[in-house]
Amino acid sequence: MQALVYTLIGLAAAAIGATAYFGLTFTPAESILCAIVFGCVCFVLLERTLRQRAEARLEKAIEDLSRLLATDAQAGAVLGQRINALSDINAGSRLEGVEADISVLGTVIRQVAEAVAEMEEKVTQPARGGAHAVHTSVLVPPVPEREPIISTEALRQALAQNRLIYHIQPLVSLPQRRTQAYELVPRLMLEDGDLAEAADFLPRRGAVDLVSLVEGVALVEAVTLARRARSAGKAVSFYIPLTRASLSEKASAEQVMASLEANRAIASSLIFLVPEREWTEFTTAERAIADSIAKKGARFSIDRITTLRVNVAELAAQGVQSLRIDAASFIATPEAFTDFHASDIAGYLARFEVKLVGTGISGEGQIVELIDDGITLAQGPHIAPPGPIRPDLFLEAVPQLRRVEA
Repeated sequence: MQALVYTLIGLAAAAIGATAYFGLTFTPAESILCAIVFGCVCFVLLERTLRQRAEARLEKAIEDLSRLLATDAQAGAVLGQRINALSDINAGSRLEGVEADISVLGTVIRQVAEAVAEMEEKVTQPARGGAHAVHTSVLVPPVPEREPIISTEALRQALAQNRLIYHIQPLVSLPQRRTQAYELVPRLMLEDGDLAEAADFLPRRGAVDLVSLVEGVALVEAVTLARRARSAGKAVSFYIPLTRASLSEKASAEQVMASLEANRAIASSLIFLVPEREWTEFTTAERAIADSIAKKGARFSIDRITTLRVNVAELAAQGVQSLRIDAASFIATPEAFTDFHASDIAGYLARFEVKLVGTGISGEGQIVELIDDGITLAQGPHIAPPGPIRPDLFLEAVPQLRRVEA
C-alpha cells in the first residue's frame, strides 16, 4: 500500500512538471525542479502522517501494557494473600483429623457388618428354647478393693515417725522400652523393717487428713526429683497420686496450689494420677481446683479406667494427658471398654492428644498385643517393679532399674 502511494506521488510530480513545461512555458530545468519540489513536499507530508500514526499506535500499546501490568500486580497481590493464608493453615493437623475420621468410619462400617452378619447367623440357626439368643454387652467387673490391714492409728504413728517412703516405677514407650515417666508409689516401713504396700495402709473411707498428708509428701518428692532432672538437662515426668482428699480440704488444696505456683518452671513435668472413681465424683468446688491446677501447667492421668466410652474432647480440655487401663482386661475383652476396634481406640484418643497407657504388664505376650493395638505406653512388674529412689535413678534406663531390684 505504501509503494502504491509513492508511485502516485511520482506520477503526480511528473504531471506537475509536464504542466509547467507545456502549459506555463517553463524551461525544462524549471519544470523538472518544480516536479522534484512537489514530490519532496508530498513525501515529507506522507512520512509525517505515517510517523504520527506509528506514535499513536505506540502510545496505545504502552497504555495497554501498563493496564496489563497493573492487572498482573493486583493478581500477584491476591496470590500473595492466598499463599499467606495457606501458609497459616496447619494442614498436618487437619490431615490427621481426616485420617482419624476415616479410621473411625471404617471401624463403624466394620462393626455394622459384623453385627449384621451375627444377626443373619442367629436367624439361620434354629432357636433354642423357643427364643433367639440375646446379645448382651460385656461389662468389666469392678475390682474389689481390699480393706487395709494397718489401722488408722498405726498409720498416724508411722507418719509421725517419718516411716513413709516413696519408690518409683517407670513408664516406658513401646517397642523401644525407653523410660518416659515415673510413678511415685507410696510404701510404709514397718517396725520390723518390712515394707507395706499402699493397699495395706491407705484408708478407703475417712482419715482424709492422713491421705492428704501422704499425697502432699508425694508432691514434695516429685518436685524435688523434677528439679533435679531439670538441672541435669533431662525432661522427665512424674506421676503423683491425687484424690479428693487433697482437694476437699482447704488447707491441703492451698498447699498444692502454692507448690505449683512456686514451681511453674517444672509444672509441665508433674502429672497427677487420679482414679476414675474419684475423677467422676469431683464436686463443683473440687472441679474448679482441678481446673486451676491445669492452668498452672500440670496435667492429669486417669487411673483404673473401666470404660473408654467417654467424652475425650472434654477430658482433654480439662487437662487430662493420658488414660490408664489394665492391660490384661483390655486384651481379653476390649469390647467391654469401647465400641471401637481394639486397634483403633489408641489412634482415636491421640487425635485429642490423649494417650492410652497399658498397666499391670505381667508377660511378654501382653506387650506384643499392646503394640499390635497401637498402644505405645506401658507399665508393669514385667517391665520394671517399683524401686527405691537413687540420685541417678531417674536418669538411667529401665534394665538398670530391674538389675538394682534384683
